[in-house]
Amino acid sequence: MRLAKFLANSGIASRRAAEEIIRAGRVTVAGQTVVDPARDVDSSSGVALDGRPVGVKAPELVVYAVHKPAGVVSTASDPQGRPTVVALVEVPQRLYPVGRLDADTTGLILLTNDGELAHRLTHPSFEVDKTYRAVVSGGPVGEAALRSLRTGVQLEDGMTAPARVRRVGTDTLEITIHEGRKRQVKRMCEHVGHRVLSLQRIRFGPLRLGELPPGAHRRLSAEEVSLLRAAGSADRRSARM
Repeated sequence: MRLAKFLANSGIASRRAAEEIIRAGRVTVAGQTVVDPARDVDSSSGVALDGRPVGVKAPELVVYAVHKPAGVVSTASDPQGRPTVVALVEVPQRLYPVGRLDADTTGLILLTNDGELAHRLTHPSFEVDKTYRAVVSGGPVGEAALRSLRTGVQLEDGMTAPARVRRVGTDTLEITIHEGRKRQVKRMCEHVGHRVLSLQRIRFGPLRLGELPPGAHRRLSAEEVSLLRAAGSADRRSARM
């Protein structure tokens, strides 16, 4: 593990701040001052900060809600150099997105270092609801299109599960699904003759986007995390069947 990451995982500072601490000559490894943040170390290397031993502790599990703007990708890194949703939240923990939103889709996405929770929130077997607000083309959305979306439509990768659909304007729908297929809401709307012009996720399980501004984030409370865990529980899934 790189020395800067070792310090960050130990709760000393963020990765960036840890690099500055190392370059300032405050860190030793086996009694020798090290100024290279990329130096490989582990718990047996004898890392010390200002003479005090440093050991890796289990990272605190956290969950953040983020309002993803358009043009930001839902990954931890991007080979094309595009801005990532992870870069919007600078914290000591190494975070990962819970599922994905297309680059041009905005709205609520969760970041966490809790792998078990992320799995439960994204695996199709747990059927966690996600609600999207879609502005579509093709004129007013008629009853026939709504019925098709509500009963399920046949896509190239199979029949979709029934969706909950609410018309909130002549060209605007709120669609709730629990599947996570690629571009699913866009493809569903296109199937019934309405191309999606803009798409925003406004709810993930029990959490709503609310008034969180684009690009902003907030850490979820313990109560909110408990609600997420309940949303991804097997008991809840069984109750829906």
